[in-house]
Amino acid sequence: MATRARRSPRRTEALSRERIIDTAVELLDRAGAAGLTFRALTERLATGPGAIYWHVANKDELLAAATEAVVAAVVSPASADSPEAAPGEIRAIALGLFEAIDDHPWLATQIAVQLSRNPQGTVTPRIFESIGRQVRALGAPEADWFTTTSVLVHYILGAAGQNAANARAAGLETDRTEYLGAASATWTELDAAEYPFLRAVAGQMREHDDRAQFLAGVELVLAGIAARR
Repeated sequence: MATRARRSPRRTEALSRERIIDTAVELLDRAGAAGLTFRALTERLATGPGAIYWHVANKDELLAAATEAVVAAVVSPASADSPEAAPGEIRAIALGLFEAIDDHPWLATQIAVQLSRNPQGTVTPRIFESIGRQVRALGAPEADWFTTTSVLVHYILGAAGQNAANARAAGLETDRTEYLGAASATWTELDAAEYPFLRAVAGQMREHDDRAQFLAGVELVLAGIAARR
């Protein structure tokens, strides 16, 4: 009894909101949102549920906090806003989100939840501010700031999420080369009169690089902003 009494304060002092969130991210990476339970957290942290509830009210708050922690690690507004630096800043933000979503299978869904259900929370403002500040620096017309930023945000998150989903689907069945090869062969065999475009790009689809294709999409949006300016 004396030993347990001495250990409990040390364990409580070590338990912080940051440590809870870090452990939540680990559980999410391993088992997804369904595997993130307060029971699993208490087992991993060797504590009681009351200690966790002291820092986090419920699972929704925990998911939001985990999402914010991962996003904050790759997205932050640049200190200098200049037309020369803005394209590079946007590319860096886009690639950071692309890689984070690829590394954390649950992240794309949780970002979407935050954007649609909790736009006043921390995730949505962080993403929009970081990209919108650079859109403004590029000289986009002020009347177009929200629309232009929204286009970039939704392209980045949508394309990154779809790429990650495709990569996981391919990984479950076979390697990427075989997966794309099979898809390309299917497109090649489509009816030439009904699907002339897909037959024409089947080879490009088989050989494409996911990251390069993603960044090419960002460049198309940047080119559109430059044209409007």
